[in-house]
Amino acid sequence: MAVKIKFLGGVGTVTGSSHLVLTDKSQVLLDAGLFHGHREEFYKVNTVFNYNPHTLDALILSHAHIDHCGNIPTLIKKGMRCRVYATSATRDLAKLMLEDSGKIQEEDIKYLNKINKRLGLPLGSPLYTRKEALKVAGRFRAIPYGQRFCVAKDIFITFVDAGHILGSSIIVLDIKDGEGNIKLGYAVDLGRKNLPLLNNPVVPRGLDYLILESTYGGRLHAPIGEAKARLKDVINRTVSRKGKIIIPSFTLERTQELLYFLNELLKEKAIPFIPIYVDSPLATDITDLFKYHIDYLDPQTREDIRRKEGPFEFLNLTFIASQEESKSLNNDKRPMIIIAGSGMCESGRVLHHLKNNIEESRNTVLVVGYMAANTLGKKIVDKARVVHIFGVEYELNAEVTVINAFSGHADKNELCDFALAAQPLKNIFLVHADPDQSESLSQALAQKELNAHIPVKDEEVLLS
Repeated sequence: MAVKIKFLGGVGTVTGSSHLVLTDKSQVLLDAGLFHGHREEFYKVNTVFNYNPHTLDALILSHAHIDHCGNIPTLIKKGMRCRVYATSATRDLAKLMLEDSGKIQEEDIKYLNKINKRLGLPLGSPLYTRKEALKVAGRFRAIPYGQRFCVAKDIFITFVDAGHILGSSIIVLDIKDGEGNIKLGYAVDLGRKNLPLLNNPVVPRGLDYLILESTYGGRLHAPIGEAKARLKDVINRTVSRKGKIIIPSFTLERTQELLYFLNELLKEKAIPFIPIYVDSPLATDITDLFKYHIDYLDPQTREDIRRKEGPFEFLNLTFIASQEESKSLNNDKRPMIIIAGSGMCESGRVLHHLKNNIEESRNTVLVVGYMAANTLGKKIVDKARVVHIFGVEYELNAEVTVINAFSGHADKNELCDFALAAQPLKNIFLVHADPDQSESLSQALAQKELNAHIPVKDEEVLLS
């Protein structure tokens, strides 16, 4: 009997995670993430599949970030009929994230087509619409942590806590192989210990193979407490010159983590009492889900929420709903903090805040998450002199500050420790990273006498 893994996406890059497990009887897909990149590449990569979605027996979703769940509507449009298995928190979050993704795509195309029409260029269309995204809801089947469940004729899965975002999972697959069994772990993405709001990652033991992220495979994170200190400094520095702090942030988890620390800093009177805006229609709904799915949170946060002392409510915090409210912030010259999606600056309301504020030196763009190669966010991190937003050139005069300590991904040491604890491990497949980070982690694992392989896109590997 042949058991294979086909690495479809999220190899050599951090976006578009998707991997196919094939046996003689079954085809099971692990994640179906959106690939982020330039607009033409975005549409090509996310719409061309070298397998038949119609033949999938199951789609297993690790968590609700768009780079892991965002292409499910496209698969359904291409004929996928199977169920999508996830934790209940991931199910509920993914519904919101996908609906928002469809809405953002429609809004961006509408805005872009105005420009294209004026310039005589071809008009575009969204990858999928909000209505098409809503069709995913009926496909979900929720499974709690720790329950072994049959998803195909010869494949069982178990979810354990990945400690990355609310409801995130390490997927353990038990695959029948003749008279034997292959135990495959999928830890993409893997969280860190001692993050606010979340429990620590759980290590599944006795794996034969492991698909492991390597986003920070060559780097070590500063303690999460340093993120709070640096956040305080950049806010105070920008306010002193009467500027705005624009924070491109992933709407899910990173935004809630920022609010947690901002609340603490305000309680400590470590930052001035300036307006704080979360400019994403998704944010209120996600925060409500954090309160609803409190069993996925760490004990202290659960207790705070039960006592109505949770970290997401303070006087100078405003959640922006309408586009009119969002646009009005550009005419408000007061110092303020604007947290806006999307995290990699490729879509959403953050683009409008950047184009209106990026040329003013008194302002700050604060980067608190990973920016993939070839995205606008990466160009800002690299402090390019000129950046393009909606096809128009803007000078990057604002201060750019990067705080990597906020990362929700395990670093090199944490990834190595995780792999060592998951032994015996015949092989480890390193994905979800730029090539230099995967190579660095591969070398670190080799020093610990662990075998690692860095697959390329569409590579098939036989498990035995």
